[in-house]
Amino acid sequence: MSQSSVRVTPYSSALGAVISGADLARPISDADFAVIRQAFLDHGVIFFRDQHLTPEQHLAFARRFAPIDINRFFKAVDGYPEIAEVRKEAEQTTNIGGGWHTDHSYDQVPAMGSVLLAREVPPSGGDTLFASMSKVYEALSPGLKSTLDRLCAVHSSRHVFGDKGGYAKTSDLGARIGNAAAAVQDAVHPVVIRHPETGRKTLYVNSAFTLRFEGWTAQESEPLLRYLYQFAARPEFSCRWQWQEGSLAFWDNRATWHYALNDYHGHRRLMHRITVQGSPIPALAA
Repeated sequence: MSQSSVRVTPYSSALGAVISGADLARPISDADFAVIRQAFLDHGVIFFRDQHLTPEQHLAFARRFAPIDINRFFKAVDGYPEIAEVRKEAEQTTNIGGGWHTDHSYDQVPAMGSVLLAREVPPSGGDTLFASMSKVYEALSPGLKSTLDRLCAVHSSRHVFGDKGGYAKTSDLGARIGNAAAAVQDAVHPVVIRHPETGRKTLYVNSAFTLRFEGWTAQESEPLLRYLYQFAARPEFSCRWQWQEGSLAFWDNRATWHYALNDYHGHRRLMHRITVQGSPIPALAA
């Protein structure tokens, strides 16, 4: 077996690793891909620098992991429906993803991960936070873990992307978000999932798309969900990635949250995102 030249450097004590020695514009050897894939599973999110990729090269890297999951709501890159634009113009005040969330948790089969490539970044600001939801779960008390292990939660896209959702009420999004009629996704998932590849237990609720616990009212659910969101946002569970043009991040939606900071008003930020398909989330074994 050929030796890999890829190097994996942990980025923080909570999660994340920087991958060096890999040029994603070129075909990736099986040996290098095995190292990259294992780093993705071990660290939750992996980062690359200086990856000036064409759309075809970006897609080729994503497809090494899984088929593409086309986003229903974001404006696509011209000629590339599989690549979503995450864009904020200098005159706009609302960004996309400006709160802790997990992509596509509203789908019956949520996405495996998202591959985000920085095309244009502001001179400062615009960082992204990531949080390890397995470390969050591990830090909870035994009693709370036992309670959560038995619960499922309802997730939905309607209140975010629908015609009466949060983005529809925002005046300066322009054409960045659309297709509100497609926001019909509702899904029920375990509150605690066992990661299908690592086996780690992971907290799987998020403030963007989780509505309530199954069998509970929204009012009954709100205090416990609010506690979990506040607990999970503690700094010891997170890392902060500073983008440069050509930076790329690939995060595991089954194991992490992320949060796009909106602290660069007056400047343009343009990212290209590809989401790759996941597998069904099984219930925890009794």
